[in-house]
Amino acid sequence: MRRHEDWLKQADSDLCAAEDSASSNHYEWACFQAQQAAEKALKALIISKGSESRIHSIKFLLTNLPLNISVSDQIQNAARELDNARKAISYATKIIEFAKEKIN
Repeated sequence: MRRHEDWLKQADSDLCAAEDSASSNHYEWACFQAQQAAEKALKALIISKGSESRIHSIKFLLTNLPLNISVSDQIQNAARELDNARKAISYATKIIEFAKEKIN
């Protein structure tokens, strides 16, 4: 399996864990897991384009994607808002879908 596929698989797993945590009223964990999901999806995208990053900031990762990848305002806003459990899960989902779309 290619490395970016491992990162995407882990992103999906973290997003599922975030949903479970939010459903159990563990919002602090849901936020953390949603952030992790989005971070891993973006790292999958970066790796799929032949680069690598050790940065953990979603906003930084988005602003440092290869020049040929455009990022909508909606995705930029999602990166800034990963601080509310339900919003975080929704935004992480959007970022994962964005990364998958750009990889394929």
